[in-house]
Amino acid sequence: MKILLAIDSSSPSQSVIQQAATLPWPLGTRFCVLSIVDMGTWEGLPALIEDAKSGAQRGVDAALATLTQSGLEASGEIQLGVPKKAIPEFARQWGADLVMVGSHGQNQMIRFLLGSVALAVVRSSPCSVEIVRTPPTSRAVPRQVLLATDGSDCSIGAAHAVAAEIWPQGSVFKLLSVQESLIVGNEMEAAHPNSLIEELIATAQDRARSAVEQAKDILQRAGLTVDDASSVLPGEPRSVILDKAKKWGADLIVLGSHGRRGLDRLLVGSVSEAVAVHASCSVRVVRARQHSKGTSHGD
Repeated sequence: MKILLAIDSSSPSQSVIQQAATLPWPLGTRFCVLSIVDMGTWEGLPALIEDAKSGAQRGVDAALATLTQSGLEASGEIQLGVPKKAIPEFARQWGADLVMVGSHGQNQMIRFLLGSVALAVVRSSPCSVEIVRTPPTSRAVPRQVLLATDGSDCSIGAAHAVAAEIWPQGSVFKLLSVQESLIVGNEMEAAHPNSLIEELIATAQDRARSAVEQAKDILQRAGLTVDDASSVLPGEPRSVILDKAKKWGADLIVLGSHGRRGLDRLLVGSVSEAVAVHASCSVRVVRARQHSKGTSHGD
């Protein structure tokens, strides 16, 4: 497994490094600590660029020391560029399976004006991405993981990814499938009999229950502890997932990405992106790795 840790000099990056250093990982896992010197900030100021590169090098060296002290295999990389583009591109070239990046917790207005590196990485990376919001700890602690599923191929893939991972002892997994509410207006009621509307609602409920049972089977076969209160809830998926995670006290939400792009995302929206942006805990968006034909680093 190849894990890319994208860091800068901020405290959220310290959470990324500490979490990577304390969690259990499969044998042979390799880490790369990547720091991008933002050319959008320092372009045209060569003296300041050199200072920024020196600061980035110190940050990478400190991160590598933390990882190697934990017995992990790690290398470092510093590049000049625009972080929102450079991180996904490096992940593609290096062949990362997972990118971990910190969240600066920007409010909605700042995010609108400046954009979010974490969100850009979620959107553009060729592999799974975890936005880390978990406070740093000195040891691996049991995790409360909310796995949101709709029964689609990407959700099944997310369940298999969770099942294949090594988790701290005592970790608990709750499954959630959201039955999207059927909007019934006067025109629909007039055009369709109540029996058809009831059938549509029942079909949606059955689909959601089946999604939960399928994910439960995958996780239990891997020996993971699934919360008995795993549930099917009606409503708008983004709101339900965020509310459930907060009430249950999840420290990680996992969900699959449908991989929508461009106009499709604009029209339909992305549940995974919305959850990643607005969650109060860490979020992992799972997608199958897209292999690059470009030059790789460190292979």
